[in-house]
Amino acid sequence: MYSPAFYAACTVGGILSCGLTHTAVTPLDLVKCNMQIDPVKYKSISSGFGVLLKEQGIRGFFRGWVPTLLGYSAQGACKFGFYEFFKKYYSDIAGPEYAAKYKTLIYLAGSASAEFIADVALCPFEAVKVRVQTQPGFARGLGDGLPKFVKSEGALGYHAVPTPKDQCSKPLQLGISFAGGYVAGVFCAIVSHPADNLVSFLNNAKGATVGDAVKKLGLWGLFTRGLPLRIVMIGTLTGAQWGIYDAFKVFVGLPTTGGVAPAPAAAELAKV
Repeated sequence: MYSPAFYAACTVGGILSCGLTHTAVTPLDLVKCNMQIDPVKYKSISSGFGVLLKEQGIRGFFRGWVPTLLGYSAQGACKFGFYEFFKKYYSDIAGPEYAAKYKTLIYLAGSASAEFIADVALCPFEAVKVRVQTQPGFARGLGDGLPKFVKSEGALGYHAVPTPKDQCSKPLQLGISFAGGYVAGVFCAIVSHPADNLVSFLNNAKGATVGDAVKKLGLWGLFTRGLPLRIVMIGTLTGAQWGIYDAFKVFVGLPTTGGVAPAPAAAELAKV
């Protein structure tokens, strides 16, 4: 635990969990982005799929899958790898007593630090993806987080399960990982949806500002346009990501996420 090999395994698990899941839901993401940009043409989820099928064919459903795969693989590597690192790092700084007492705050700080790095890694790929998906002919091929982690770790705290984590079977632990991730994804989708609408608008409209987006979409539209589809998409994505991530950890012999605070460093233990 907490060796270079541990962090390398977490990084690989993050690549698999985020890269594969986001690529798999590319059709949903494609419809969502176009509903946000052109709600007159893409009135609903079903009609959106119909318009895409008519204009671009089956292949059109996976427009932007390359920047999606590369971008979210990079994001997943940084998100999960650095999250595990910062969670342990801040726990060691706090010491064993305060690490246990302020576990949620430590998770929040760890997720904030990791998400900042992860989003910087994702940003250029996301900009390309939105343009490829909403501007036909822009290019051929290549050429949300904070609340998610805190909410997931809270849900993965096994508060709703009467059995202690160390007495739960691995399949049950993985089921809890998926369920906790799904709940976190729904929460995160609602909280971050206005920002997601802004990303789609600003990446599609050259020279546009946040004020332009608010004026055109309206406050209600900013919070609600495309929200039902995004709730389904992000909830499923986050549940699958935590399930895949913990399944990979189990595969390489590591414990699943949640239930206990990171063990303090040996130097801190020696002081107690």
